[in-house]
Amino acid sequence: MRDPGLPTIDQLRVFLAVIDHGGFAHAARALHRTQSVISYTIANLEEQLGIALLDRSSRKPTLTEAGKVLLADARAVAAKVDAMRARAKALGQGLEGEVCLVVDVMFPGCVLVHLLEAFQREFPTVSLRLHMEALGTVMQMVLDRRCQLGVSGMALNVPEVVERHASGYVEMVPVCAPRHPLAKIDGIVPTQVLREHLQLVVTDRSTLTEGQDFGVLARRDWRLGDVASKHALLLGGLGWGNMPFSMIARDLEAGRLVELKLQDAKRLQYPLFVIHRADEQLGPATTWLREAFVTADFQLPSEPY
Repeated sequence: MRDPGLPTIDQLRVFLAVIDHGGFAHAARALHRTQSVISYTIANLEEQLGIALLDRSSRKPTLTEAGKVLLADARAVAAKVDAMRARAKALGQGLEGEVCLVVDVMFPGCVLVHLLEAFQREFPTVSLRLHMEALGTVMQMVLDRRCQLGVSGMALNVPEVVERHASGYVEMVPVCAPRHPLAKIDGIVPTQVLREHLQLVVTDRSTLTEGQDFGVLARRDWRLGDVASKHALLLGGLGWGNMPFSMIARDLEAGRLVELKLQDAKRLQYPLFVIHRADEQLGPATTWLREAFVTADFQLPSEPY
């Protein structure tokens, strides 16, 4: 038995039209061809593949068992070709093929989901690569041109080559588990007492923040690479720390975490900025994404999905 030949995209589209429109005559009208051309094209496709795709024993052709299996492949190939054509058209009009975005780990997940869903609807042909990083790593990835756009919460001096646009802010809440010793203190927690208990801190891998502490008050601390680990350790009662309110609202409501009333500080506002290199021109999709983050609604529900 010879190996199957290579079907053309036109043959596959005719095959799909016969199935989707319910027969040769309907497919011919939909494709503006004669019925004989449709029949000839399907026959050639079956010859190429060496297998019958349609049962013609009745007035309306039906799929054979092999045809049912290969129909899904035909749809997948046609969809890939359509996507390729759409992307080529977009590239020809100056639209980026890919956008790389890095976002601070403190950014509210609900807002991020909303923005990225809107981006995919607006630019279906543009691939989006997303990184979640902490503190200086966001700035570093933009400076190194690994990402065109970043959403950073850094409070450091901004290099001249970086353009910064104010976005919203994240409300940070000092918390601990209800069984933690600090939770037993009635009223305001003195700073001297707070310093004696282990603080959980999110840190980063960049050199931009090397030797600098942000919001570290305790004499002992654990440095963590991601906010999820910090959250888990807080729930486990291993220390205290500041967390974005949007991430722990359910925990506070359920009593899994309690808010600490500190002597030196209340809830903190962690400002966010959209950053990109000023010496590089942003494409249409990246510009749209920048403006979406600048005007983002930070009052969205904490868990919309």
